Order: sequence, then C-alpha cells, then structure tokens
Amino acid sequence: MATTPVISNLTLHGLPQLIRRELGEPALHRAVRAAGVDLEVIEGESCFIPHAAALRLIETAARAAGEDNFGLLMAPQMDVANYGTYGKYIYAADTLGDAIGRAIEALAYHSTGDTMRLATVGDEARYSYGFALAGDAGYAHVANVAAGALTSVCRHFLSDSWRPLRIELDIARPRRTAPFEDMFQCPVIFDAPTMTIVFSRDRLAARGPVRSAAPTVTIADVARDRRGVAPLDTLGVILEHIRLQVRSGSISIDNTARAMDTSIRTLQRELNREGTEFRTLVNMARAKRADELLRHSDVSITSIAAELGYSSPANFSRAFRNATGVNPSALRGAG
Repeated sequence: MATTPVISNLTLHGLPQLIRRELGEPALHRAVRAAGVDLEVIEGESCFIPHAAALRLIETAARAAGEDNFGLLMAPQMDVANYGTYGKYIYAADTLGDAIGRAIEALAYHSTGDTMRLATVGDEARYSYGFALAGDAGYAHVANVAAGALTSVCRHFLSDSWRPLRIELDIARPRRTAPFEDMFQCPVIFDAPTMTIVFSRDRLAARGPVRSAAPTVTIADVARDRRGVAPLDTLGVILEHIRLQVRSGSISIDNTARAMDTSIRTLQRELNREGTEFRTLVNMARAKRADELLRHSDVSITSIAAELGYSSPANFSRAFRNATGVNPSALRGAG
C-alpha cells in the first residue's frame, strides 16, 4: 500500500457545522461516515486526517446539497487564521512575501504529499499549491477551497477589497465559468498545471496590519503544536487515525480502511508486514488515552470506560491492566 498523504484537520474548520446548518443532521452523518472519523469531535485539536477522508467528506456534502460548485461556495469562509499555530506563524510575518515563505517552510507540519511554491515571472508573483490527490474524485471542490485559503493570506497583508490578477485552477473547465469569476472577483483560468493565485510582484513587500503585543510564534511552536511533522509512513497514518477514533468513541477497522481509501484486507496485510494488528494498536491507543484521563482529569472510571467504547467498567479495567500492568483505580489513587 502506497504511503497515505495526510492533511491538518484544521483545513476543514467549521465545515461540520456548515453541513449541519445548511443540509441537516442526516447529511452530516453521511459525510462523517464517508470520512471515517467524526471531525466535529476533534475540531479543537491539531491532528491529521488522510487526504482521501477530506475529499470524501466534501464530496458527500456536495452530493447531499446537489451543488456542483460546493467547494466554490466554501471558498469565502476559508482563512488560514483558523489553521492553529501554523496559521499564526504565517500571519506573524512582516510582509506578504515572508508569510508565503513561512507557509512553504512549515508545510511539513501541515500536510504530506502536497507542494507549495512562490515564483516571480516578470511583474507577476505566482503563489501555487499542489494537492497530493489532485484529479481524484471530489478534487474540484478542494481546488476552490485551496484557492480561498491562499487568497486569505494575500488579503491579510493587503486588504479585504484586494483581488488577484487572476486565479488558475487545475480542474476541467466547467460549463459555466461566471460563478467562479463572480466568487473570486477576477479572471479564472481552467485546466492549469497547478492551482495558482497570480498577483502583482510588488505586492510581496506589503506589510500586514499593525499587531498588538502578542507572544512571538516560531516554527518550533508549530512543530510542538503538531507533535512533530505529519505522519510520513502508513503505520503512522493508521496510528493517528486510530487515535482520532478513540477520541470520538467509535472505533472500527472499516472506518480506517475507508478513510485511507483502501480495503480492510489490504490494511490488515500492511499491519502484518509491520508485525502488528489493528486490535493491538487500538488497545495501545485506548490505554494511552485512559492513562491521560486518569492522571489529568476527575472523570470517573465508569465514564472513562464509556467514553473509550468499553461495554463495562470491568472490561475497561481488565484491558487497562493487561496493557499497563496497573489497575485504573490504583493509578487514579496514585495521582
């Protein structure tokens, strides 16, 4: 199985609430099932989800809405300011050019498989983003979402009324192009090699709004917030997805396989090659989360058992003891 690219869950900030508000709870349930993880539960965290899961979430919502341009409708709400420490690091730059440089520098803490580039050609600056699964089903929505995010960086340093010279999208030309030009308020080119925001080169020197005194944000802060770079191998992606399922309280190998766009059998073979199995990883993740809750919260053992998906406190205690050699009650008493 090829390494699965992942992206920060913060790129989908606000999407679950948007789906619920505009399309209803059943549509949100279908989208969450398609993604294989409940993004609403983990929205306040900084973690990673497979690109395929993000694509499925957006594509399922678009089908529920009956809207071919669902991603285009999402574009205006995109703002890198919502991307946690990664966004703060970018917006703390002195100039637009420096901000784009920071976005490129810290990309490994935001996603894997993606590319970001700044090029200058004559009087133009070209700010580009390449998505790891460009061309896959649902990517047309993601291309517009990405254009909204990159445009938000430019507007932070320029103004809300600023418009690009043009936007180039690496998606097929639609039957109607007017909605794209109306949304982005500039010419839009289709069938481009990469999604690119094009603007005047001299804008790279633009300085952002005056900031009130605030703690300095460094790339080390981004790394700490993300717990290191995004998972680079398949086992790391599987472990991250299991951890997110533990947080949501609903764990299944089917969800993980779906999120990674693979089959259960292929996923099991991959784990066998790594010398482990899904149940072992789940037990490890549950034990780690239980340890955190026992040490750092006043939540009862009964509630912890229920939150982690155990059928009873006794089953939880037995599993925790097998994994750690310690009874939950003893650990709580020691804390």
